[in-house]
Amino acid sequence: MIATKTDVKTFRGEVTTWLEENYPASLRQPISSYKDFFWGGRNQEDVTDDLKLWFNRCYEKGWVVPHWEKKYGGGGLTLKENTIIAEEMSKIGARAPLQSFGVSMLGPALLKFGSEEQKMKYLNEITSGKIRWVQGYSEPGAGSDLAGLQTKAEDKGDHYLVNGQKIWTSFGDKGDWIFALVRTHPDRPKHHGISFLLIDMATEGVSTRPIKLISGVSVFTETFFDNVKVPKENLVGTEGEGWTIAKYLLTHERQMIGGIGDAHKPTPLTQIAGEKVGLTNGILSDTLLRSKIMNFEMNEALLEMTIERAIDEAKAGNDAGALSSLFKYVATEQNKTRYELKMEMEGFDGLEWESEASKNGALPREFLRTKANTIEGGTSEVMLNIISKRILGLPSR
Repeated sequence: MIATKTDVKTFRGEVTTWLEENYPASLRQPISSYKDFFWGGRNQEDVTDDLKLWFNRCYEKGWVVPHWEKKYGGGGLTLKENTIIAEEMSKIGARAPLQSFGVSMLGPALLKFGSEEQKMKYLNEITSGKIRWVQGYSEPGAGSDLAGLQTKAEDKGDHYLVNGQKIWTSFGDKGDWIFALVRTHPDRPKHHGISFLLIDMATEGVSTRPIKLISGVSVFTETFFDNVKVPKENLVGTEGEGWTIAKYLLTHERQMIGGIGDAHKPTPLTQIAGEKVGLTNGILSDTLLRSKIMNFEMNEALLEMTIERAIDEAKAGNDAGALSSLFKYVATEQNKTRYELKMEMEGFDGLEWESEASKNGALPREFLRTKANTIEGGTSEVMLNIISKRILGLPSR
């Protein structure tokens, strides 16, 4: 049932009041790194008391994932109510109560393909912050061609025996469980012999190794499976049909990387430019920079309007199809441009790498990190191919 306008207004007012009363004042500061979020899990890094308090308050209210059913730890709210909560959080710059690949990627896949037993167990562990999930997709020889993966899972009766390697596993050293694509049927065509497994990273034979990036800071690891025993009940969906789940989950991953639905919005470039470069009669004095920022802001506004239209289409029951690839491409390219402009505004100061004034080179490190945004979750080149074929309907060569 769609809420009436009066209901929507009343609910929005209730959300606004609750946020004002419950969102900790100490969190109303700009986010500087992934450590400014609550991630949950067995290996949770030290977090502030207010981050824990914010998570606990949202969890008790069912607002960690408001639109999931209550039996799965959600709030049982409608998509419209979920949107209102996200909008009101965005207005005050509120952080997500839980930063989790379980929420943004695995959860939607389990809701669509998981058994009821898997939903009850894993979705509740996600919303309660007990399990921190890692994604096990890419391999050294299977990145953009993901279906070429070679990690194998042999059927041993009551369990699978998994051997292989994954790469670019974000926070692999801090994760509790990993959802992984494995090859269970090597005799089938590569897209049809893949299965989707849930693996406890505390299992004997699972290990990780860090990967360093040019920014000097990295959350990535390599993950190795050496004769890892995985119970058969950890298979999601049908054996050998994991590619269908993989494609569905990739849609949500690309939405996440593209920032769709992200309640925390960055400081507008116009505001930063006014502070860094200066204004003359209320106008940015550097005309070339002003033109670049204007072009960026126009593209940003167009992206936001297109996302809103896609959300409305989804509410109407229409399939978004390959739109997540479009959003992922545009949003990550925009993010690269954002940091290029921020570096330009800083001038030589933007090159400072190690100092207290530069917060240990926070800006240039983030600038370098944005390059990876256009690779992870599918390269920009692959996204353009998908857009050309599946959205524009252009022929393949």
